[in-house]
Amino acid sequence: MKKELKYFEIDGAVGGSQEWFTNVVMYMGGCAAATACDSCIYLAREYGMEGLYPYDVKKLSREDYVRFGQRMKPYIRPRVGGVKELRWYVDGFSRYIADRGRELEEHFSLKMQEFSGDHSCKEAEAAVKEQLEAGLPVPFLMLKHKDSRRFQDFIWHWFLLIGYEGEGEKMTVTAATYGEAVKLPFYDFWDTGYAEKGGMILYSLS
Repeated sequence: MKKELKYFEIDGAVGGSQEWFTNVVMYMGGCAAATACDSCIYLAREYGMEGLYPYDVKKLSREDYVRFGQRMKPYIRPRVGGVKELRWYVDGFSRYIADRGRELEEHFSLKMQEFSGDHSCKEAEAAVKEQLEAGLPVPFLMLKHKDSRRFQDFIWHWFLLIGYEGEGEKMTVTAATYGEAVKLPFYDFWDTGYAEKGGMILYSLS
């Protein structure tokens, strides 16, 4: 079993990158906002929701992405301790969508459901596969992890899952973050070993 989304590139990078942000606060803690920005671009390109992206979706550029990050910042703002609650992402992104809808006199049928990291690996595997098979990326929040050396680039970080391969304990997922696509062993990754967990956001379209 395998599914890879038809993901976008910006100046040769896989999706956007938090490291492009010139604003210090966004550079240090803008991963949640960047995840929402990438979601908007993907939905605009693949589902015709061009109202979600305020620039030319057919000519993506690093400069426009940085400007877009600043527009998303008030909605999913970096804060002390990071955007460490799934509901903060849902609330902020929902407000952005609502404001864009009013501005453009459009209404987008994008809904979001929180999927806590307390779910079992098997339940999480099923959710990821269902989302990706439906052609939707999966916003993912990782907080702490027992194997911090192995997953150091993902500690206290938001990013998108854009593909998977295999099943069960052999399943791998593709994460898009920092302008790169990274393969991860999903079961090891999901089992953080900590009581304080992140989780995923499940998108749905009418």
